[in-house]
Amino acid sequence: MKDNLAQALNEQMNFEFYSAHVYLAMAAYCSGESLDGFANFFLVQAEEERFHAMKLYRYINDRRGRATLAALPEPKNSYDSMLDVFEHGYKHEQQNTQKFYHLADLALDGREHATIHFLKWFIDEQVEEEALFDNVIQKLKRIERDSNAFYMLDSEFAKRSFTAPAE
Repeated sequence: MKDNLAQALNEQMNFEFYSAHVYLAMAAYCSGESLDGFANFFLVQAEEERFHAMKLYRYINDRRGRATLAALPEPKNSYDSMLDVFEHGYKHEQQNTQKFYHLADLALDGREHATIHFLKWFIDEQVEEEALFDNVIQKLKRIERDSNAFYMLDSEFAKRSFTAPAE
């Protein structure tokens, strides 16, 4: 694997760890607002991001690279509303998608076919992530003034869980 691709994969691995940090901060915000279902949504999201980071970690090492960890920037810890939280999450996922597109471009340019194949899973995952956040944003916009619907959504998110896909 070429050095520039190995470095970019390491950067992405660290971004995935940072993403877990971002979602953990969002969960803490939700907990502070006594919205335990929404907090659970983001705790599950953080777990998924750590899973993604470790998938990259293993791939880098399997390709005889060296995974290197970097310091994590401080995430945003305060929001104006639940809609604001999800809009920030959506923008974060869009940024992550662009990072995976860049990785795919590097892999294509370097004719790194194994990496191209590996990255397809992440690109498919990003389609799901963006759709999830967009869906919640649309629901939050519709139920903005209906507190019953808001708490029903909170209860729905309390049941969310993460199961790592079979590799």
